[in-house]
Amino acid sequence: MSTATRTDTQSPAPHVADSHDLIRVQGARENNLKDVSIEIPKRRLTVFTGVSGSGKSSLVFGTIAAESQRLINETYSAFVQGFMPTLARPEVDVLEGLTTAIIVDQQRMGADPRSTVGTATDANAMLRILFSRLGQPHIGSPKAFSFNVASISGSGAVTVERAGQTVKERRSFSITGGMCPRCEGRGSVTDIDLSQLFDDSKSLNEDALTIPGYKAGGWNYRLYSESGFFDPDKPIRTYTKQELYDFLHREPTRMKIAGINMTYEGLVPRIQKSMLAKDREAMQPHIRAFVDRAVTFTSCPECGGTRLSETARSSRIGGVNIADACAMQISDLAGWVRGLDEPSVAPLLAALGHTLDSFVEIGLGYLSLDRPSGTLSGGEAQRVKMIRHLGSSLTDTTYVFDEPTVGLHPHDIQRMNSLLLRLRDKGNTVLVVEHKPETIVIADHVVDLGPGAGMGGGTVCFEGTVEGLRAAGTITGRHFDDRATLKETVRKPTGALEIRGATAHNLRNVDVDIPLGVLCVVTGVAGSGKSSLVHGSIPAGEGVVSVDQGAIRGSRRSNPATYTGLLEPIRKAFAKANGVKPALFSANSEGACPNCNGAGVVYTDLAMMAGVATTCEECEGKRFEASVLDHHLGGRDISEVLAMSVTEAEEFFGAGEASTPAAHRILGRLADVGLGYLSLGQPLTTLSGGERQRLKLATHMAEKAGVYVLDEPTTGLHLADVEQLLGLLDRLVDSGKSVIVVEHHQAVMAHADWIIDLGPGAGHDGGRIVFEGTPADLVAARSTLTGEHLAAYVGTTGT
Repeated sequence: MSTATRTDTQSPAPHVADSHDLIRVQGARENNLKDVSIEIPKRRLTVFTGVSGSGKSSLVFGTIAAESQRLINETYSAFVQGFMPTLARPEVDVLEGLTTAIIVDQQRMGADPRSTVGTATDANAMLRILFSRLGQPHIGSPKAFSFNVASISGSGAVTVERAGQTVKERRSFSITGGMCPRCEGRGSVTDIDLSQLFDDSKSLNEDALTIPGYKAGGWNYRLYSESGFFDPDKPIRTYTKQELYDFLHREPTRMKIAGINMTYEGLVPRIQKSMLAKDREAMQPHIRAFVDRAVTFTSCPECGGTRLSETARSSRIGGVNIADACAMQISDLAGWVRGLDEPSVAPLLAALGHTLDSFVEIGLGYLSLDRPSGTLSGGEAQRVKMIRHLGSSLTDTTYVFDEPTVGLHPHDIQRMNSLLLRLRDKGNTVLVVEHKPETIVIADHVVDLGPGAGMGGGTVCFEGTVEGLRAAGTITGRHFDDRATLKETVRKPTGALEIRGATAHNLRNVDVDIPLGVLCVVTGVAGSGKSSLVHGSIPAGEGVVSVDQGAIRGSRRSNPATYTGLLEPIRKAFAKANGVKPALFSANSEGACPNCNGAGVVYTDLAMMAGVATTCEECEGKRFEASVLDHHLGGRDISEVLAMSVTEAEEFFGAGEASTPAAHRILGRLADVGLGYLSLGQPLTTLSGGERQRLKLATHMAEKAGVYVLDEPTTGLHLADVEQLLGLLDRLVDSGKSVIVVEHHQAVMAHADWIIDLGPGAGHDGGRIVFEGTPADLVAARSTLTGEHLAAYVGTTGT
């Protein structure tokens, strides 16, 4: 018997369950993928590379992660599925060996004014429980410390059906919340500058209102001029107290104007509801400019910007209230929590300490819990989402990351790499979409997509090890060991932008002269104060164009032609050539196919199951009414023009019968930023992150400006695309512009004429200028972290 046992241990038969060690994808056709078939090893780190727009996100997020999530959602009851997002099955023939996918993407966190780093993670919830148990004086449950819960009370009679009889009972209730009653938990109050709403020296009949959309004769204007509450021929400054109240603050009142029932309300509440309640980024440019002029945001005088009521701030643990705790730098708060010795709440302190330590470990110890989540960069938002997964005991799951090194200094990338490897070593499959060689090099398996972008991509060019990729002839393989060299000579500044006493966020009274007429790069570790210096101290006003990392908003009806304003001159050119109205050539207006309303597809909603989109039978997906397609320009109809790539369209509108200078200029800018392969009618929802940012840059290049401020323009760009971006930045500077770039990419640093390095650390360890000068001086001095990494980067070329 002992012999038999020994024999079994020497040659155990492999268990059939252990044979499922690959994720198999066959025939993936999502977006631009061309029947992609690959096998991805499980419990390994696989990096997906390729130029921007080559199909990496379509394969990883749109196919593998999407199908995993869809299959998990189907395990819930129909009732629960009704509350979840409905996901269609991706365009793929076979997907085998999937495990539960946890997606950590770069989607910005919601810009809701009540959302903070603390509320977006579990840290605030645990702090509230801690203060409700230990805080002195005791003021109530955790709700009493929440700035999202208002204090309310009420009483009255309720009718209850009991044993077949209707019984009336008197009930009362009260909820103690922590919301500041003045600012309603927002931390800031808005003041409207009345002089920006109207000219008080004029009467309403003299066109006194200066608000966009309030033109004389329009309904918005007639609501006030014909309301009867005041004389429309009387100058506003001569109104009586009652008339001024009715004009500015009167509560909603039903009335008839020109025989039509309307609701009248004071100008101030009307403006607040119609304009201030909207997200600023979603506003049209002229309305955004008006709001910026007319509205001032000031810290709430009652709560001092803490968002919390006086009662919530009165309860303390060892002299610290919850507002103080949330305002601390997280690394300091973690130390404070460790110093609390309270056996009665030991499990809570351990969990809170672990969450705060995860912030520090992932390189976000410089944040504070009261930081609004809308102010986080894409990279910071992604790392905040990672926090809940770091201490997870789950194994055999698939973690999917979208460029986890975005916004990270080369110094921080090493830390991120160790976190990715730690997740893998627990027995998880880690899939990473990435461009940085420093992260690609740690991969167990590499999948390179390409060879080009858009329709020129969508195929697998290489699969294998990092060494194999280096030897492969793909674009990624050829550029893998590329290193930009330091410039022989740098440009001389033509002037300087003086910043004096900058104190935004963590800046320590910074004085700096930013040179103009050159390529100036602002760098430093994540959280050192780069964005605070550039965006907080350089006003984005006349002559300054700021291209930040804010997301492009757009539905599936939006495309590069509508977003850039290109469709306007194209419609006019078609209208002029055919003698008809321009509105006919818009799929969102008169020219829309009546069957699908210009969407090109007909959607059928199936409640908790994925909706079905079928190509419209009337227009065959062309989105336009048949009669519109009879009108031609240069031998092409409007649907054929929208199907063109930017490069084709640039040639088409450049000369000949279809020559349209306004359209040609916009197309030239799109080609300049490397988007020549995009088709004009491609929905914005199908563009990758790098493509969206370059589309935004192309749009801003049209503005008359002398200074361009760019926030990490290499985000989402392949090594080959970075070369093209450097060429674009050079052309901008050579044309007389000043370019200021916040950037971590060493190639951009090496290419700069002037570098401003902030640090030395993050949060309260940063906020100072640690170096100003040329890249060559920075490399020679090696006095900062950036200097050391840049020296190591350019050292491979022997420079």
